[in-house]
Amino acid sequence: MTQPIPASVNTNGTMLVLFVPTLSNYLTGPTVAELTAGAVIDLSCYLTGDGLTTETSENNVEDPRLCSKAVFENRGDYTDTIELTYVFNPASPANDEARLGLPPGTRGFLVLRWAVDSEAPIAAAGEVDVFPVEMGAQRKQTPGRNGVHRITQKPFVTGTVARDVAIAA
Repeated sequence: MTQPIPASVNTNGTMLVLFVPTLSNYLTGPTVAELTAGAVIDLSCYLTGDGLTTETSENNVEDPRLCSKAVFENRGDYTDTIELTYVFNPASPANDEARLGLPPGTRGFLVLRWAVDSEAPIAAAGEVDVFPVEMGAQRKQTPGRNGVHRITQKPFVTGTVARDVAIAA
């Protein structure tokens, strides 16, 4: 029997990344109003094509037993990390919202909506990942020929990441 090939989602234009200064209860899901408030920064078009890096690394706990030649493992603690690379334009504050809105020490939430057209409106019941963060240093990247000016910035994850939480009405 042949198994059908599942449909995939092209990554181009299907990622929404927001910086949200405040959320009332991010672990149970942000609201549409919180994600569309005036202070929210839509970082999606500032981020370069490879400008969003998320990673979860998980440690193992060794569990050796006297009766066995094998060393067993258990799940250990884990670390969530995220890094952003975005364009900046000091000559035009209207086109420099990411750099100006994310100075080092700024606390808030990075909200990621995966595999949905980035231009689709934020709607209740949609799913997002929410990272509570404090923004690190803005590191200007070495310029290169035929390129654009970029900043790389590490948001330090300051709490539990809420994965696949539903957006509330």
